[in-house]
Parts: sequence; structure tokens; C-alpha cells
Amino acid sequence: MTRHIDIRKNTYLDSVSLMSMSTKANGIEGVTQAFIAMATPMNKEVLANLSITDPAIDDARPSDLMIVIDTDEDQLARAVGEVDDILARKSAGNAAADIRYNTLGQAFDEVPDANLVLISVNGAFAAREARKALAADRHVMIFSDNVSIEDELELKTMAHEKGLLLMGPDCGTAIINGTGLAFANAVRRGSLGIVGASGTGSQEIAVRIHELGGGISQLIGTGGRDLSTSIGGIMTIDAIRALDADPQTSVIVVVSKPPADEVASAVLAAAGATTKPVVVAFLGSERTESGYANVTLASGTHAAAVAAVRAAGIDGAGVSESVDTALVQRVRSALAPEQKYVRGLFCGGTLCDEAMFLALETFDDVYSNIQKDPARHLTASMPSVAHTYLDMGDDDFTDGRPHPMIAPEVRLDRLIAEARDPEVGVIALDFIVGFGSHENPVGVTVPAIAKAKAIAAERGQHLEILAYVLGTDLDTPAVAEQVALLEEAGVTVASSSTNLGLLAREFVAKDDTL
Repeated sequence: MTRHIDIRKNTYLDSVSLMSMSTKANGIEGVTQAFIAMATPMNKEVLANLSITDPAIDDARPSDLMIVIDTDEDQLARAVGEVDDILARKSAGNAAADIRYNTLGQAFDEVPDANLVLISVNGAFAAREARKALAADRHVMIFSDNVSIEDELELKTMAHEKGLLLMGPDCGTAIINGTGLAFANAVRRGSLGIVGASGTGSQEIAVRIHELGGGISQLIGTGGRDLSTSIGGIMTIDAIRALDADPQTSVIVVVSKPPADEVASAVLAAAGATTKPVVVAFLGSERTESGYANVTLASGTHAAAVAAVRAAGIDGAGVSESVDTALVQRVRSALAPEQKYVRGLFCGGTLCDEAMFLALETFDDVYSNIQKDPARHLTASMPSVAHTYLDMGDDDFTDGRPHPMIAPEVRLDRLIAEARDPEVGVIALDFIVGFGSHENPVGVTVPAIAKAKAIAAERGQHLEILAYVLGTDLDTPAVAEQVALLEEAGVTVASSSTNLGLLAREFVAKDDTL
């Protein structure tokens, strides 16, 4: 095995591009490991944890690009050449599509009418760039993570005082005036506005609204910590007020993971003060009443989408989520008595949350890396226990690796490991298509699904693979194409995130009631 290390001085690439290029580099024939990243202290530490050390890496500065390739000696020249081609295509793409600026100030001088800045630099520098953008009276979306809670509070307070949006940090999705930012789906324009403290939750509601015949006016992401006690929902409340003032928006939808109780009350009060119908989905919350005539609480993403299109007066909006009882009975009868557990391997954090909360309604032995109960909390290095639901896009899984929405391969080994457990009856998977995501996430995963099924069959068991594809008919690839690949592989396909969680739970419930 030969290791190639190349440090390219003062060569900056954003984190989204770097994740995509690392994924492509790792797919090159003969390459056992490829790592393309900026030489930040965190990335150097990741390399050290992989036992990759070298004086050149030690001397590299955060503005330098690190390229590390492990391959067979006789494959090295070809592999290096293909990685160079990947980098060259990125540079050519930038040159063809954009004018590149070295500083925000230069960009503001050249494009004075631009009013939104998307920041995707290392988290150590993201707050600094956001301050510059806010000082220049631009709205900001921070895709970067690893921004301190103190910086987030300062930036959101500054944005609030200036009447600007500060989306993020760690804001994974937005649709502003019809343009998708970061991870986004192709949905029709319409009159329903979304405020989301959860990225894939916002995407799920947007695609469900699209499926039900509605359209999106704006989708404003706020970052997952916005509804924490430390931040107090500053940007969620400001976004609600902005959509209330937006003449293109007739109905507002708010979605988040469970917020702090006092923050939830403040958000509901802001929603209640609007002139428009508001649907609020606090996933996993025990609240049943909003306390405001114009505010409807929804128990899940599907229910939120249905309530929103109904409020907009859209025909055909009476669709309800239901469980196919005949399907449930068929799966239950196919599973052996010892196959009593669900293992959920998710790319989307909110999709994982929703499925986990539905499981918790029936089972008390539910474990996860996003469980707040310390006794039920797992880390990336720990094996699954009983019913396990893993958000594989969490920082614990993605440290030094691309997000699974970009590189679906990161969960394939875990899929095979779960299949080896004879007590597992169902493996639940999500696939997210659209802007920013992998071009064929199902296609990459199908061989591992076939292997998982074969492992169970060798011991005389049926293993139920249950999947959900988040996307629309307008996405590339279209959702129907991905669904067809799954069905050809013998996978049961759920109709929504909510449906996935319900089916997974019911398949292993082992009782006669549904």
C-alpha cells in the first residue's frame, strides 16, 4: 500500500465541495482511502486519529488544501491523476458559472445588489464572516457547523436588531424566492411558507406539500439550536413575523425537534399574534393544544403538511396517513419469534427523530445517538441495543467523513452488521434526493441490501428492509426512479417519513391490534 500526500498552499474550497470531492475520490478504483480537506486543526486531528501523520501535514496552515490518497503502488499514478481531474472539474465549473472573489468586501463592491450571503467555511471562521455580512446589511445563511453557542447568540441578536435573517449555524436547507440553498428539493412555488429548526423535517414537509398539490413561498431554516434555552427562538420568531408580512405567503408551517418548554411557549405566542393560519409541529412534544385560535398543533410531518394545505383551501387535501394492515400482517407472519427489534439507519436527523418518537409510543427499550435519556444514549462506536435508531448524519458519525446524504456508503457497513443480528426483524432506511445530495443514493445501497437479506436467509430468516425516499417528481433523480430500484430489490417502500415510523413499529409489535 502506498500513501500519497499533497499539500496545496493557499487553495481554499468550501466544505460542501470538499465532501463531494472526497466521496468521488473514495470511489476511484484501487483507492482504499482518500481524504481531501482544508488543513484546519480539527481535520489534522481526524487524520491523526486515522494514524495518518507527516511533517508536511504538521506544517500545513488552515488555508492550505490537504490531499491524502492510499492505494496500491501500481495504481498510484492513475489514482492521483483521477483526483486531479476531480479538482480540475471543480475549478472549471467555478470558472464557467461564477466570478470568484477573495473577500466578502470585494464581492459586495462588485455585486452591490446581492442581499444574501451563504457561508460554508470551517466553523472556526464562520462567525467572523457572518459578522462582516450582517454589518454590510446582508441576510446570512450559515451552512457551517462548529460555531459556538455564544457566537450564535451574538449573531442572531445582531441580525434581529438590524431586521435581517441569520439562518444557522448548521442550517442544512432553505428555499428563498424559489432558489434552493444547501440541501433542497425541487418543489413548485406556492403560498405556504415554512420555518424550520430541523433541516430534513423542513424538506419532508415541503415535499409532502408538493405531493398534496400545494407549493412553497419560502422555506427559512434557522439552525437546530435556535429553539434552545440559550438562543430563545430569536430567528424562528423573526421568520414567523417575516412570513406574516409576506404577501406571497397565506399559511405558515413551523417544524422543529422538541424545543425547550419556555421557548415553545414564546414561539406559539408569536404564531398566535400573526394574521395567518399557522401549523406547528414540535416533533415528540406532549403538547396537545396551542392556546391560539389560528394555530394548529400537528403530531408529525405528514399531519403538518395535510393541515397546511387544508388551511390554504387546496382541493384534494384530505389525505390521511394510514397503516396498511394487510402488509403489517404479512410481515409479522414472515418474521421469526426472536426477530423483535427495529434498527433504523438514517441520513436525516429529523426523519430519525420522528421514527424514534413513534417507536417510543409503543416500546420503552429504544436506543439512539439522539436519545436525551442518558441510559438509552448510544455513540457511533457502540453496538446497537434492542430497538436502535441512529442519525448517521450526526457529528459523531461524520467526524472526518462526508455526510451520508452526500456519501451513502458511510452506512453500508452498519447495514451489514445489523443484518447479522438474529433478533433484528426490520432495518429502516431513508434516502434523500435533490439538490446537494448524492446522484443515486439507492443505487449505491442496493448491493448491501441484497447482502443483508442473504445473510438472514442463510440462517433461515426473513429480514424486512423498509425504506422511504424523500424527494419529488421534479428532483434529480426523480423519486419514482429511486422507488423503482428499491422495489426491484425486494424492499418495502413507505409513503412518507411518518409512514416509515409507523410501519417499522407495527411490523415488530407482535400483537393482534393495530
